[in-house]
Amino acid sequence: MRPATLDEMVGQRRLLSPGSALRRAVESGHVHSMILWGPPGCGKTTLALLLAKYSDAEFRAISAVLSGLPDVRLVLADAESRFNEGRRTVLFVDEVHRFNKAQQDAFLPHIERGSILFVGATTENPSFELNSALLSRCRVHVLEAVGVDDIVDALRRALADEERGLGRQPLKISEANLRLIAQAADGDVRRGLTLLEIAAELATGEDDHITEATLAQVLADRTRRFDKQGEQFYDQISALHKSVRSSNPDAALYWLTRMLDGGCDPVYLARRMTRMAVEDVGLADPRALQMAIEAWDTYERLGSPEGDLALAQLVIYLASCAKSNAAYLAFNQAKSDVREHGTQEVPMHLRNAPTKLMKELGYGTGYQYDHDAEGGIALEQTGFPDAMGERVYYEPVERGLEIKLKEKLDKLRAARRQARGEE
Repeated sequence: MRPATLDEMVGQRRLLSPGSALRRAVESGHVHSMILWGPPGCGKTTLALLLAKYSDAEFRAISAVLSGLPDVRLVLADAESRFNEGRRTVLFVDEVHRFNKAQQDAFLPHIERGSILFVGATTENPSFELNSALLSRCRVHVLEAVGVDDIVDALRRALADEERGLGRQPLKISEANLRLIAQAADGDVRRGLTLLEIAAELATGEDDHITEATLAQVLADRTRRFDKQGEQFYDQISALHKSVRSSNPDAALYWLTRMLDGGCDPVYLARRMTRMAVEDVGLADPRALQMAIEAWDTYERLGSPEGDLALAQLVIYLASCAKSNAAYLAFNQAKSDVREHGTQEVPMHLRNAPTKLMKELGYGTGYQYDHDAEGGIALEQTGFPDAMGERVYYEPVERGLEIKLKEKLDKLRAARRQARGEE
């Protein structure tokens, strides 16, 4: 059921709609080397085959998973011979991101000379996985996961096609059940067709009727797309973190559930949410950090699925409570000052003086014991190296517990400035 024309392709309307730049280039046969970036089953291989067909070029395919540099050189030499005879080659490289720099560099002179029309397919972000030399010679086209309605269209075509599909078998399936298959395909047309084929085999001998009972067997092990190390992983953890930061507990719970469903390590999620508690909630609600540690500990004691609920409760609380990154910003400013000012001497009055010699050298001289001062704070006493002067890093926000902290610190800092004669 692989599409034989551009009109048979489902999805990718943005790239391949009538009149689009890529479609005009393909139909005219004047195509360029390219990188096709998209999830599994979205049509990358099919598009490469159609490029060869519309360009009247030879199609050759290699997989970066199975091929090494010697294989690449053989294919390139074959393409070079064909080019010398006046015929071009569409070289399709599946999983191109798995090739190392030397392997990727092998294609460069052939792309420049035009002896190959290079089409690399990848499920990973080309910006991170492909070297700049190859990227500069190719145009990157982003393909999207195919929508449910488009997958339904592909399934209907398979049911009707007597030559390539299931048209010779008098299958009966309701629109609702067809849509269930499309939803289970999760954006992957190939997967949808496979599920339909399995359902058709199970329906044989049962009046050729694909029922809900049939689909219960076929779709028993439904899994969603999730790459534990790739682009999709980092996109989803980013969505989780930003939903917590935006105080959207419903969205945060959705992304947490998506990642758990996809097989993400729950301990990793517990660690990331602990980071959220200190970075984004901070001192606006110090309970968040303790809750994060307790949820992490609960998961490690219970495991899945019982411990997953502790993580769910945590993400809801983190997203719902007051937020402040004031401590996070203050820490970054302090680090910046440490880098900028280098190893500053500790002021004498702040140094420890456990020996007689150190006391004679002035260690601890001038130190005021705060508990003996009026109000319990020696206001005129400085705390920074002399060369730096006093600094203000921590600026509490007017949310949560930090409202009280801000009131106290504003008064205390004003009193310190007045005591030091700065006001």
